[in-house]
Order: sequence, then C-alpha cells, then structure tokens
Amino acid sequence: MELVGPDSDSEDELPGGWEERATLDGRVYYANHMSKSTQWTHPRTELPYGWERCVKEDGQIFYVDHVNQKTTYSDPRLAFAVEEKDSPTDIRQRFDASTAALQILHGQDWSGRNVVVTGANSGIGLETAKSLAFHGATVILGSRNMEKSFEAIENFATEKPQIKAEAMLLDLCSFRSIHQFATDFQKKYPKLDLLVLNAAVFGVPYSRTENGFESTFQTNYLGHFYLVKLLEDTLIKSAPNRVVVVASESHRFAKLSSDDISLEKLSPPACQYSGLSAYNLSKLCNILFATELNARLYNKGIFTNSLHPGNMQQAAATTIYCAAAPELEQVGGLYFNNCCRCEPSATAQDKKLAKELWDLSEQMIKDSLTKGGGMF
Repeated sequence: MELVGPDSDSEDELPGGWEERATLDGRVYYANHMSKSTQWTHPRTELPYGWERCVKEDGQIFYVDHVNQKTTYSDPRLAFAVEEKDSPTDIRQRFDASTAALQILHGQDWSGRNVVVTGANSGIGLETAKSLAFHGATVILGSRNMEKSFEAIENFATEKPQIKAEAMLLDLCSFRSIHQFATDFQKKYPKLDLLVLNAAVFGVPYSRTENGFESTFQTNYLGHFYLVKLLEDTLIKSAPNRVVVVASESHRFAKLSSDDISLEKLSPPACQYSGLSAYNLSKLCNILFATELNARLYNKGIFTNSLHPGNMQQAAATTIYCAAAPELEQVGGLYFNNCCRCEPSATAQDKKLAKELWDLSEQMIKDSLTKGGGMF
C-alpha cells in the first residue's frame, strides 16, 4: 500500500496512538501505532445522528447525511473546523514545502467539474491534471503535443480506469490555435469550473511566433491572456470558479515600470533578447495579469491567484492548493509559494502597472489579429 499522510485538524478526534492516512488514490485508512496495525474503518465507530456509512462497488467509502440530504467522502467524525477570520485573506497555513498534491485533495470529490490545464502533458501540468482527474474531475489537457497528451491519458487510465480526461490541441504560439481551442471547448463543455494556466517555455533560442511576438512572451503570458479573454463568457456563466496562474519566484528579477512598458520592452528584437530575462519578465506579467483579472471579475464569481510552482518533491502541490483549498473559496488576487501566501515583488503589486499591461496586451492582440484578418 503506497502512502501519503494527510495534514489534518482531525487528529484530536482520534484515540491516542491512532493516525489518519490515505492511499495515493485518496482512500482513507487508519494506523494504530500501538498495535502496529491498520484498518479501513474509523476507530470511533459511532457516526453522528442522521449519518450513514456506504461503500461503492469499487470499495470506496462515502457518507450520507440524511438530515441535510448531502453526500461526502469525508468522514463526519473528523474535526473539519470552520475558522472565524477577520478577513477572507487571513489564511492559516496548513501545508508547506513538503506537502504533496494528493494530501491537499484528500477527501475531496471533483465529480461533475470541468477543468482545463494548459501544458498538461508533462511536468507539473501533468501532475496537476492527474491529481484532479484521480479525484473525479473531467480534465482537458491543452497542449501542442497531442502524442504526449494521449500517452499521458493512457497512463492515467492504467492507474485508474474510470478517469475522465481529454486531449485538445492548444498551441499558445498561435492565436488561431488558441481561438480554435476555445471554440471547440465551448461547443463540447457547457461550463468551466477551473482554469489552470500552466504552460511555459524556458531558455529557448530567440524566435518570433506567427503572430509576430517573441515566443517566450507569447507562450508564457500573452497566449494565456488571449485564452482567458476567449473563455471569459464561459467562466462567468460557470461561476463561482477559479483561475490559477503559474508564475515563478524569478519574477523578482524582472524590471518593468509604467515608464518603460511597451511592445518593444515586452517582445524585444533579437539583438536585445536574453532567454532568462524573457522568462523572468513573462512570469512578472503573469502575476500582474492574475491580479488585474481578479480585480475585474471577482464580483462575477471568478477568483484568480498566482503562484510559484514548487520544488521537485512538491511538484503540483501549490497549484493544487490554489485550485482546491477550501479556505481560498472567494479569495483572489494573492500570490503563493510552498502552499503559503507570500508577498510578490513590489513591481508585481503595482496595480497601475497591472492595468497598463492589460490595456497594452489587448491592443497588441487586436493589432496582430487585424493584420492577420482575425477577430478579438
């Protein structure tokens, strides 16, 4: 049995010497350290009044609250306390750099929710998609490498045959591809519950996209900006929901201000190009974009946060935290690292600059599409 240990407030509800654990597919079991044994059933046998413990055909346990007519995979005997907070952004840290994505999703049921993850055929994007699919979500892998996406979905199904996942072509270096992806998605899926903007390139040689922009800038930032604009109506119709923007701590090394923000600064010519600088700047743009997107759409039920993705051990944990943590319901405009809220750079917090970037981005896309005969 492969194990992960969930971080929970419930240990005080267990008898002494007991610990709640979970398998990688989210099934809860209990370890007795005194007898060095494990069991699937909670050591306290009595359920609260009106509750019933049920078992699916595949052995997964769920609980029915007949009083309130609700169903959950979380054992009602566990102490999932609701905190009184002075502010929605007063968030108690429950996880850290050692937390795994499945620990954060422990006990959650994402059945019936549609999720789009860009760049989901490898790395952190793949782990993000896999974690959500394993908890019942219908996950759309948006990627320009369809072969890798199909392979990823096959691997998901090998571990959990009942997963729901689909590969859809999305090349962020092409506005035509982005528009086609949005059109195809909206035709097939009536709602969008979570959008994870994860795709990125790093340190690539200088090139310009078919739309005329430096490729790192368009792949990491401007393509995502255009995707959100195209999916905005669907997001609003599906609210409340979340947009998660994967940025990086490297944003702190980027230099941008109201005095020098321009097309040439964001998408420089070859003679001014540095792969590292382009990456850092694109990640700063991601945080500014997330902040402005949240400011524009939070009153319509769309909440946007940005994050640094974490180390190899942690993988997708901070992405999943921003996507799924209950304490972040109706909370946006924040930046996270190691599953904990932290302050981004002063430049990333410049609201005036965020609005200027938004306006310039819209103009850049409109100008490019006008030249190419497309529509914004």
